[in-house]
Amino acid sequence: MELRHLRYFVAVAEMENVSRAALKLHVSQPALSRQIRDLEDELGFCLLERTAKSVRLTDAGRAFLDHARTLLQNADEAVTKARAVASAEPTELHVGYSPTPTAEILPKTLRAFQQAMPNVHVRTHDWTNKDIVDGIRDGRLQVGLIVTPAKASALQDVRYEELFHERVCVMVAPQHRFARRRAIPIVEVAAEPLIGLTREDYPNYYDLLSIIFSKVKQKPRVVEEHDSFSGIISAVEAGTGVAIGVDPFGRSFGNRVKLLHISPEPKPISIGIAAPKGRLSPAAEKFWQCAKEAASKK
Repeated sequence: MELRHLRYFVAVAEMENVSRAALKLHVSQPALSRQIRDLEDELGFCLLERTAKSVRLTDAGRAFLDHARTLLQNADEAVTKARAVASAEPTELHVGYSPTPTAEILPKTLRAFQQAMPNVHVRTHDWTNKDIVDGIRDGRLQVGLIVTPAKASALQDVRYEELFHERVCVMVAPQHRFARRRAIPIVEVAAEPLIGLTREDYPNYYDLLSIIFSKVKQKPRVVEEHDSFSGIISAVEAGTGVAIGVDPFGRSFGNRVKLLHISPEPKPISIGIAAPKGRLSPAAEKFWQCAKEAASKK
């Protein structure tokens, strides 16, 4: 039994005429009669009493008609609801980002996305790397721009794609004794008081420091921790110590600090985009593509 059998039967029953029902259904009268007989054969009883000019329901057909209508209505409602879910577009897109490393591509990405999907309201969230990944996992965020964690396990169960790399540098105050040099040996950097991010909020930052200073016997001493990069910049500018950063700091904070190369040069850090695994919403997919385009033109 198929839904079309039920539709044919209901149409004939309501019109009490096979010819008129055939016109309404846009099928031939012989084909419609054959479909009704196939349904009766499958059920094992007659649904209609036929005369030369009309048909009428049997008692069994009358009982079957109400249930057939209900089944058809339920099927139509199921299709309507499924189609609405399939075509629905979220009105908001929640995006997490790590501010300074993504400062160059985020405005370009947002501009391109809003041109492509002007009806989607974007809400950005300046969160730590860990919070962004957690937000993607628990559904608070649909997409995030992050610094690639040093440990691959941190991105387990998350869709991730690398977008670009940034050079690792040391940041010093303009009046610091390193300021006039172009490159500083890693052993000299390690001997300086170090300004860092708060360890509990930015564990990935300390994974990076461990890798950078892994071959140095004298490990750096962290004298201050800040919960934002702007706090680090202020401390470095004040001469409290030096800090490890990336090239975009120079573009973001102007002449407040100087960025110098480290010798030997550490492996660049990678910046990427993350989202929940599985099929993305059209808005999240479009944001992903816009971020890739912005990164390719960097």
